Amino acid sequence: MASYRHLARIAVLQTLFAHEFRDLKGEPDLDSNIREFASKLKDKTFAQELLAGVLKELTELRRIIQEEAPEWPIERIAPIDRAVLEIGAYEIIHSKDVPPIVAINEAVDLAKGFGDLNSGKFINGVLSTIMHKYRKNEDFTKPISESLNIVP
Repeated sequence: MASYRHLARIAVLQTLFAHEFRDLKGEPDLDSNIREFASKLKDKTFAQELLAGVLKELTELRRIIQEEAPEWPIERIAPIDRAVLEIGAYEIIHSKDVPPIVAINEAVDLAKGFGDLNSGKFINGVLSTIMHKYRKNEDFTKPISESLNIVP
């Protein structure tokens, strides 16, 4: 069973994908995507905050993605992969409660579910590079529970 955050990310992914096809005009319709793709999602707060954050930082996120994948101009990256990268990069750089490893794993899962055969590897490579550049002072060898200060 998918976690509520995973369902929220699916709805945000679908919203970003659809919003881009409208040339980033109009208000993104998160609510209809939650109804269609994540109907079991009861609390929309995480999805709303994630979407708002990605849209607010979109220009900067795309600049960072382009910087870390220079052989792939941003407009040549498949739209679904671009949306996954935007979500993952946002969570790695800006999220206080999502460990970067979790953000990458979630992004790779989204890429495998919605992208093509090579999307997962591409997403993993780009986001791993972003993680090591923007979260370089963190110890990624510790278990996630230790990073989150969870006591067993």
